[in-house]
Amino acid sequence: MEKPFIAGKRLVNAAFKQRFAIGAFNTVNLEVNQAIIETAKEENAPCWVQTSEKTISYAKIPNLVSMTRIIANENKIPVVLHLDHGHSVTQAKVCIDAGYSSVMIDTSLEEYETNLKLTRQVVTYARSRGVSVEAELGVLSRQSDMYTDPDQAVEFVEKTGIDYLAVAVGTKHGAFKLKGREKIDLKRLKTIHEKVPVPLVLHGASSVNPKTVKTANKYGAALTGLKGIPEETIRKAIKLGIAKINIDTDLRLAFTTGLRQFLAENPNEFGTREALLFAKEKVKEELRHKIKLFGMKNKAHNP
Repeated sequence: MEKPFIAGKRLVNAAFKQRFAIGAFNTVNLEVNQAIIETAKEENAPCWVQTSEKTISYAKIPNLVSMTRIIANENKIPVVLHLDHGHSVTQAKVCIDAGYSSVMIDTSLEEYETNLKLTRQVVTYARSRGVSVEAELGVLSRQSDMYTDPDQAVEFVEKTGIDYLAVAVGTKHGAFKLKGREKIDLKRLKTIHEKVPVPLVLHGASSVNPKTVKTANKYGAALTGLKGIPEETIRKAIKLGIAKINIDTDLRLAFTTGLRQFLAENPNEFGTREALLFAKEKVKEELRHKIKLFGMKNKAHNP
């Protein structure tokens, strides 16, 4: 019999208590999905696979659920399957009904009361089904900064009953060219952690591996100046209550860099499997680095 996906709060709560962070890794296709689950097994680390709404539109929910379940069973490890940034109650409910074990309802762009109301609806629906819920307060945007208010966060968590809270403390989604690196407001994060009883989630946390960027540029990319979060800042954030860290950009960068390298070094090769497997190995290298950085190694299934 196939094992069900496990509730996200089991892994996040364990990380919160033990002061490490769960790497929540976004998948986009078979190879990335395999890389996430296989590397977790090899490193004896907790396993968290998540899909964005864009990935759902691209690959479709039944395929994502079936593929993740099959790979998890092949590797004999429990996995959290999570909806990342679901922007409607309907999307969250569809994923819950399809078998996801954790969902994020992100209505942070709405007015506070609306965000609270919609989040509470998802929590109510998820509770009876054993599904964990994440929500966001504040806005992570390249256009504007709306940092999470610590006192408002206390009320939001209490009134919604969410399991973990995504906070806006200075990060941005993606990787982009800046004169300096992004900065996290560690003082604000510390205050939120001291006031809010649930684990905190950090989005926009890609560190942008310089080696990967250098390799990508060597094989035709134009990524000079790409910046992310310094790894030392990530370590500090984990000590201040961050128990889940979302990673998408770094994996996509590793994958596409692998494709560039393979095709450049094998100009006569036209086999798709060979190119995709090479790219998959590059993703696994990045995953191993993140698992070590977040303190996940040898922390598997210990909720």
